[in-house]
Amino acid sequence: MADSRYIAIEGPIGVGKTSLAKRLAESLDSELLLEDADANPFLQRFYKDPRGQALPTQLFFLFQRISQIGELRQADMFSEVRVADFLMQKDRLFAEITLDRDELLLYDKVYETMAVEAPVPDLVVYLQAPVDTLLFRVARRGISYEQRIGRRYLERLAEAYARFFHDYDEAPLLIVNAATIDPINNDEHYAMLLEQIQRTRSGRHFFNPLVSALA
Repeated sequence: MADSRYIAIEGPIGVGKTSLAKRLAESLDSELLLEDADANPFLQRFYKDPRGQALPTQLFFLFQRISQIGELRQADMFSEVRVADFLMQKDRLFAEITLDRDELLLYDKVYETMAVEAPVPDLVVYLQAPVDTLLFRVARRGISYEQRIGRRYLERLAEAYARFFHDYDEAPLLIVNAATIDPINNDEHYAMLLEQIQRTRSGRHFFNPLVSALA
């Protein structure tokens, strides 16, 4: 794994990116960089009033990620592996589906003013799953404010992720069908995925194991 020093795990809400990032960081004995949703004081209000709370919610996450990326850039990238559960570019992906036109223009001006220069990961792992799977997992983990998340919002989010990664070529990309495996609770599934992550050094790859092979 010497060539993969900065690994980003991405995917829509409920797909399991944070849990995978935590387990991967433990396996690689690496630093873990997590999006801290609970620190956003506007998030619960957003799920109650998406239209009214979208902009402050989005700006808070933007400033939080800029701070985290700053810490990552200042660190010695050659000394140890780092695993994150977000890409900086993900911030605008959410902005595009939650903000109206004027708010998005304001968001873009703030982003440009901050002159964000996020380091490029050595590997991006993109977790995909159908909306029904996302809804089930959101319900299962039982975070109260997330229970307000509707199907249409997750549909739009999943579509936005699919469009984004369809054209993504900034870093090696591993696209994982997260609906057919449970790398968090199944050690065999996790071992298979970890092996694939360790092998992926360049290009675009798909990890879509057959359900029958995982039984």
